[in-house]
Amino acid sequence: MYTLPLARLIEQLQRLPGVGPKTAQRLALYILQRPDTEIQALAQALMDAKEKVGQCSVCFHLTADPICEICLDPTRDRHLICLVIDSRDVIALEKTREYRGLYHVLGGLISPMDGISPEQLNIQPLIQRVHRERPEEVILAISPSVEGETTTLYVGHLLKAFTRVTRIAFGLPMGGDLEYADEITLARALEGRRELD
Repeated sequence: MYTLPLARLIEQLQRLPGVGPKTAQRLALYILQRPDTEIQALAQALMDAKEKVGQCSVCFHLTADPICEICLDPTRDRHLICLVIDSRDVIALEKTREYRGLYHVLGGLISPMDGISPEQLNIQPLIQRVHRERPEEVILAISPSVEGETTTLYVGHLLKAFTRVTRIAFGLPMGGDLEYADEITLARALEGRRELD
């Protein structure tokens, strides 16, 4: 149905998360209509990002420098470290403008079913960092899935001897109905309750 170069472009676009066949087709046809300079700029941006973006040597967040801007920021609260799964979580928390501490990116979740063990994650560097920096608190901001709970319990057990360990509260989203919430979400909502101001 498509000429081979176009079919290959559609196939490659479909590999992107959240891009189905119709969206890939729409993007491919849009790209073909753009001027060469725009396509070259897109290709160059892709190559630059792939070549220049790596992980922060302290927290493992994405950066083009050896140490990320958050770790270098002198205004951050160095007594707090928030443990997250990946850089998307850092970005989500930063958008709230509520958290001013530091981060540590785990790089995944413990999942024996998928062959992911604690040794494959950034857990050992976290323990070394806690020993070195002596934060007052490590906040575990890990999603409450089966793998997330396993990871939370494992990391929490390792860190409790060295610092205060807390986890973010989970509950109902704004506009959510109780009748549609699952039992775990409701239980977490009850656990995370607090006094009215």
